[in-house]
Amino acid sequence: MSSRKPNMESTIYFGADGWWHGRVTMGVQGDGSPDRRHRRARTEPEIKRKVKELERLRDQGRAPAAGRKPTVAAWMETYFTDIASLKLKPRSLDDYWSKTRNDIIPGVGRHRIDKLQPEHLERMYRAMLDAGHAPSHVVKVHRILSRALKIAHRRRIIGENVATLVDPPSVDETEANPFTKEEAKAFLEAAAKRPTFMRWIVGVGMGFRQGETLGLRWPYVDLEAELFRPEWQLQRLTWRHGCHDPHTCGARLHRFEPCPPGCTTHKGYKRGCPKPCLKTCTRHASACPERKEGGLVFTRPKTKKSRNAVPIPPVFIPFLLDHKARQDEMRAAAGELWEEHHVVFSRPDGRPLDPRADYEEFKELLKEAGIDDRRLYDGSRHTAGTILNELGVDMPTIMEILRHTQISQTRRYVKGRSHLSKDAMRRMGEFFVPAPQGPTETRTETAETRAARAQRRRRIR
Repeated sequence: MSSRKPNMESTIYFGADGWWHGRVTMGVQGDGSPDRRHRRARTEPEIKRKVKELERLRDQGRAPAAGRKPTVAAWMETYFTDIASLKLKPRSLDDYWSKTRNDIIPGVGRHRIDKLQPEHLERMYRAMLDAGHAPSHVVKVHRILSRALKIAHRRRIIGENVATLVDPPSVDETEANPFTKEEAKAFLEAAAKRPTFMRWIVGVGMGFRQGETLGLRWPYVDLEAELFRPEWQLQRLTWRHGCHDPHTCGARLHRFEPCPPGCTTHKGYKRGCPKPCLKTCTRHASACPERKEGGLVFTRPKTKKSRNAVPIPPVFIPFLLDHKARQDEMRAAAGELWEEHHVVFSRPDGRPLDPRADYEEFKELLKEAGIDDRRLYDGSRHTAGTILNELGVDMPTIMEILRHTQISQTRRYVKGRSHLSKDAMRRMGEFFVPAPQGPTETRTETAETRAARAQRRRRIR
């Protein structure tokens, strides 16, 4: 009788090197050759356990793919270049790349993706918190890494997504700080002295995002129907190299040593001195002669709901007409220097307003109006949602005006006011305990009144 083992049966043997070895047949590889995996251990019980675990993954269809697994750094580059870039918006992709380069790769980039353990992630998160990063930043890094590992697990590159075994830091939701009605009026009074007055009317009065406001174009403004159609938004994207050798292209800008203490070169930088370049740095694409996909560009809003038309308050129409007439005058004055982009809010040469300059102007207007410092989002979308709520507008209508996809998101934008809560509780108290009535005339005699009259009669007698 033949001693040949049946198909798919594993082999365990003790080798001359002093190790126990196990061979498990998993199927066939992409080229048709047998896919036979190897495991080894010091003891026979241990090798049996490893072989059974691999057989279990094979039978459940969850076995990782054959071949040497990439490092976390190599997989993140593959994930962003070939997978995420097909789905993510350019701005989101830039943000994810930045957090990957600055946090994920220095933290766990050298680990092989199949050898990554929950403890590695926990130590990385603790180091980020100790370095002064906000918990919200750490949570976002965790989500980016978890998504990349999820795709690797789905493609059977790894057997388990270890990020699901780690609890990221808890994050306290940032409390909104919108303008009060008085502050909103004071802010717009300060803005009325500037040529960009209509930009702030739209931002504060209608709750448009900054990119949507700066990206508004006249072909999508219907003054007769009194509608804004935010089909585009203006964003600043990171430049990308168009050359074949990005590292050599940016050679003159590479800095491999950190700045000395008391550096004066970057003293005007808000974020301090830039970090040194890696030895294989491919950044500095802004200096590439063939650079592409960067600078101020018009992009589509993130969701389809964000492109819904928004009614223009009728009182805004005369201001918009005056604004358009002034823009026509600027176009005539600029002559050949005018760059036509059809934007509603433009510079004197027709180009869109710079988001950075727009942000700085917002901060200046806060100081001029005597308002405490706050985020641009607080002074626009949060303010519009909160004031609409104070005016008695219901949540579904506010959701449509702000173009949110879920009403729970709208509730986070609307902040309750203390004076409204106080008035509501006053009415609640009056419902349960009516206010005391004033003195009223009565014809019913009390016992004390009858006694007093009887005493007076006795005195008269």
